[in-house]
Amino acid sequence: MKKKVNYNEELSPNFSIRNDKIKYIIIHYTGTKSLIEALNIFKDETSQVSCHWLISSKGKLYKIVDEKNVAWHAGISYWKGDSLLNKNSIGIELDNIGHGLNYKIFSNIQMNALEKLLRLLINKYKIKKQNVLGHSDIAPDRKLDPGELFNWNRLAKKNLAYYPLVKKNSFNKILFKLGDKSTEIKKIKLKLIKIGYKCSKDNDFDIHLKLVVEAFQRRFLPEKINGIIDGKVYSRILDVSKNA
Repeated sequence: MKKKVNYNEELSPNFSIRNDKIKYIIIHYTGTKSLIEALNIFKDETSQVSCHWLISSKGKLYKIVDEKNVAWHAGISYWKGDSLLNKNSIGIELDNIGHGLNYKIFSNIQMNALEKLLRLLINKYKIKKQNVLGHSDIAPDRKLDPGELFNWNRLAKKNLAYYPLVKKNSFNKILFKLGDKSTEIKKIKLKLIKIGYKCSKDNDFDIHLKLVVEAFQRRFLPEKINGIIDGKVYSRILDVSKNA
């Protein structure tokens, strides 16, 4: 990327050669106590971790790995038939301590910087807004970031992410939960697969499906994260799957 945005270079030794077309943008939080801690991890070759861009809570941008190379940010991951998404993605880390007692919203200035960067990347690589994802989307059994306090709706209003409007639905009766079996569960799994998540195609509400539902809620229905499919969650899955 030509220097269309102001950034500092803090280059990481943790990268490999890219052979695949860039298709996805993956948003993370650092999960560290400080920005310096995150930078030190990325610059430590023994950590085997990196990203392409890091944005501080004050909106300062750091280039960690050149976009022409593969950064090591996604790990074991899956979306819409693609596995190990490092090879065809750009990783953006947001300075945030992450889940726990001090998990906090992402600052306005940080989000402004992210929006500017996303706009450049989406235009440069012709990335679909449906392919701007959170780490928990592509690794629901391992990751929670960027989490329920990340404002996907804000990005969607600027055409920088996919987040359909939430329809009013007061039908909160529990339909399916962990341990249930039903042909309807299989149909729901097929909708989640259409969105991009990795699910089996059987009738079982297993622990993996619970984690996928939690990841879906964290992304598309953040006020309710319990891994249970009630009427509201079911309706949201249908709405999101329509244009996924």
